[in-house]
Amino acid sequence: MSTRKRMSVSSIRSESSLVFQAAPNADSEGWVAAWKDVLAKDVIDSPLVAVDAGTSVEDACELLLSKDIECLAVKVPPNRSPKLSPFYGLFDFADVNAFLTLAATRHKIRTEELREKPRVQEILNAAKEGKVPAYLVSNLSEKNPLEVLPHDATIIQLLTIFARGTHRVLIQGPSSGPGPQPPTYLGLVSDRALLAWFTAYAQRTPTLLRFLSVPLCSVGLPSLYLYAAVVAAKASDQVLDAMRLMSDEGVSSVAVVDDETKGLLSAVSVTDVGRVVVPAQSNAILGTGLQQLVAAIKEPDGSMDGVDKFPVYSVTPNNTLFYTMQKLLATNAHRVFVTQESPMSSSPTLSSAASTNLCGIVSVVDVLALFARLANIPDVDPTRMQRHRRASSTSSSSDSSRSPRSPRDFTARSRSGSRTSLQRRVGSTGSFEGFQLPSSRWADRVPAPNE
Repeated sequence: MSTRKRMSVSSIRSESSLVFQAAPNADSEGWVAAWKDVLAKDVIDSPLVAVDAGTSVEDACELLLSKDIECLAVKVPPNRSPKLSPFYGLFDFADVNAFLTLAATRHKIRTEELREKPRVQEILNAAKEGKVPAYLVSNLSEKNPLEVLPHDATIIQLLTIFARGTHRVLIQGPSSGPGPQPPTYLGLVSDRALLAWFTAYAQRTPTLLRFLSVPLCSVGLPSLYLYAAVVAAKASDQVLDAMRLMSDEGVSSVAVVDDETKGLLSAVSVTDVGRVVVPAQSNAILGTGLQQLVAAIKEPDGSMDGVDKFPVYSVTPNNTLFYTMQKLLATNAHRVFVTQESPMSSSPTLSSAASTNLCGIVSVVDVLALFARLANIPDVDPTRMQRHRRASSTSSSSDSSRSPRSPRDFTARSRSGSRTSLQRRVGSTGSFEGFQLPSSRWADRVPAPNE
């Protein structure tokens, strides 16, 4: 269940005006001029891996796992009208989480809701027939709109897209000859890759580094003190609770807090769902407590510079903006949580001695939006897409109790013998056995709504 804190808009505060408005003109003009000379293709961080539209959801997910990539491009179905792009959309672990959440909440979907969500009805019909194709689940999370930029696009054009909430952009290749030619593609750029580029640029640009070395409390971030932006689950909640929260709230990760102190313990993301929950050997993992899951999967991660073994997903208002950028990159997270007290110590025991006052979040999109304002990009709104996702959540919003279906109601059986070392270690806890399905399909999880 959600333990989200809320407070009135009037209590949202920032200790000074938006810091980027005070940037020295000469310095900022120099920075932006340099950014305009950098091509988007120079920060590509993922190859383009494409699958046919009819590829099953489980096969698409297994491809993400086997190739250790975060996103696939799904081709246009042959029965659909031709597009300028050969791709129907993108598919990643957020879409997998949305699909599994739909499976878990299918019995709560009302007939009138299905009329408003024809794609959900298509998924249910495909499941009944025995196979859910990847194109139906592409961007089911509404976190993966298909955005394409030409090979000569610049960093500024990337900023324009990312500062409004999109997480990936496909970079098209140059034309290979005269006349109409089928498009080629160089790869994908993620918002995290662009954040990494700005971080590296700041390290070699003393004026920008000084500019970023200000405390968060002096920067006008939209959710820095907005309690309602903190989406959290209790350590005693189940994995399925966290999956449903991420789908309902349109976020890629949730905070995991201590039941009694509400201290921040860690975070669980859609990537964790894809890389650990999906390949596990039993659907019992869905009923596993988040504290046990976090203890099993988070210990190897670095917290700041690779020295600490346990990731710390929080910053304080007194931490600098540049430190926060480094923390986002070091934790491989899309967001870090803001606390009024010092972040928890790096300990895998998952114990919180005192209450940690969660007060807000800082996301990759928030930071990129600040750089977009520096570049005078109009219409910057880092919260727009998340508001849209929450308004059109793929799971039923009519159930105020948010009590997900028991994993015993699923009809999963063992499927694949291939496991990573991480999966074997998680399996050694004794409660994560056999979650994958045999070739009889994930579709078994999504029967017709009148079942």
